[in-house]
Amino acid sequence: MGGADSRDRNGESRAYIGSFTSAGGRGVTTAAVDPKTGALTPLAVTAAEDPSYLALSRATGVLYAVNEIERGAVVAFRPTAAGLAPLGEAVRVGGSGPTHLSTVGGRLLTANYASGSVSSLPLAADGRPGGPAHVLPHRGSGPDTGRQEGAHAHQVLPDPTGRWVLSVDLGTDSVRVCALDPATGVLRVHSETALRTGTGPRHLAFHPEGTFAYVLHELKPQVTACRWNGASGRLEPVGEVPVASEGASGAVRAYPSAIIASPDGRFVWAAVRGVDALVTLSLADGPGKPRLTGAVDCGGAWPRDLAADASGNRLYAANERSGDVTWFEVDPLTGQPHRAGALAVPAATCVVLG
Repeated sequence: MGGADSRDRNGESRAYIGSFTSAGGRGVTTAAVDPKTGALTPLAVTAAEDPSYLALSRATGVLYAVNEIERGAVVAFRPTAAGLAPLGEAVRVGGSGPTHLSTVGGRLLTANYASGSVSSLPLAADGRPGGPAHVLPHRGSGPDTGRQEGAHAHQVLPDPTGRWVLSVDLGTDSVRVCALDPATGVLRVHSETALRTGTGPRHLAFHPEGTFAYVLHELKPQVTACRWNGASGRLEPVGEVPVASEGASGAVRAYPSAIIASPDGRFVWAAVRGVDALVTLSLADGPGKPRLTGAVDCGGAWPRDLAADASGNRLYAANERSGDVTWFEVDPLTGQPHRAGALAVPAATCVVLG
């Protein structure tokens, strides 16, 4: 993934780990990934303000980070043998509290949670972001007055064809499908899929075949399986499955955070905060019928993000409150993860493998 500098001089791949500087983190940690064991060895730390989410461009090898602050911004870095080199200055996204970003068609996209909007910024040939940002506001609310008083875009990403942009909104219980004008970067809502009221959708992941997507909900611990039509730009819910018990009064509440599908399309994994678990969903019954088959301890506290290596044989969880990234070996038959090690990273928010 990415450019030639995404591997160190020993041929090991890299991991990039974000952390909340407002909670004691140091910015973006670059670590070497041992190709045999998956173990992480820290190499360098690069300053960035509250880089809560990272994305690595496959086209240019540039690493992007959101600054999850009131006047939201993005920063870009060029991976080098010594770590990360800043690529220009921070660029404002025109929204508040960005929590996610991705790239598509020469544009950088951000989901701005606090202001409930999605931004599109131009990228130069070298991957450097610029302005001004085109901002698409979300409208709506949900029944949870503490969390859904308005729109809260939590994720934005292109579909597998690159034709559509999907934004997941926790505040409006919906996923918007947008068309992106390649000339101007303007986003236009094409369709909107309503999900179960009060569930608070947070993130989604596509099946590698590109015809299904799995929406993870934060306010109700469940996954909604959806059929995806890349030709028409339509997302259709086809089933729901719980990923944790909602529990009785006084029990620890579950707050799902991140979801990924295995590269071979056999499993879906999700991280669940509160109960601090990684859960495995089997797709043996078909990509539209995920089935919960197990849960393991995340190895820390408050797993905010989850990543898999290219083979799907290892998982990495960024545990925000325990301040570490744990890695797991995946059983090839069952898809169940088994803890193999950990690296201390205070206030860890996100992990991206390069």
